[in-house]
Amino acid sequence: MQTMMQAKQVLTMDGLMKIATAAKANTQGWKVSIAIVDDGGNPLWLKRLEGATPISAYVAQAKAHSAALGRRETKGYEDMINKGRFAFLSAPKLDGMLEGDVPIMFNGQCLGAVGVSGVQAVEDAQVAFAGVAAIAGNIPT
Repeated sequence: MQTMMQAKQVLTMDGLMKIATAAKANTQGWKVSIAIVDDGGNPLWLKRLEGATPISAYVAQAKAHSAALGRRETKGYEDMINKGRFAFLSAPKLDGMLEGDVPIMFNGQCLGAVGVSGVQAVEDAQVAFAGVAAIAGNIPT
C-alpha cells in the first residue's frame, strides 16, 4: 500500500530558544527586533531589544514571514525590485521584501525563518544568520 503521508519536521522549543539566544548574543549592542516564525510564517518568538524602534518589530516579523513563505532570503526579492521588476511589489502575502532574514531549512523543508530589523540590512542579516547557525550543526542536511 502506498504511503499517504509524509513526515514533517518542526522546530522544537529547544531549537527555537537556541536560535533566539544566538541571535540576541550577536546583536553587538544594536537596537534591533528579532522575530522567529514557523514554516507558515506564524509567529513563534519576538523580541524588541531595548532602544529598538516600534516599527522594527513589525518589519522583523514581516521579513521572517516572507522568508518562510518564499523558502528563501528576501534579499532576492529586494534585488529583483531594485533591478526594475516593480510588479513584484504586488506579490500577495509578501510584505518584508528587504534583506535581513534567513529561512531555516532541513532536508528541503522549511522549518521557519528568522527576521531582524533595526540596523543596516547587512547587519540585520548577520544577526539572523547567527541565530540559524546556532542549530545548523544539529540539522542533518
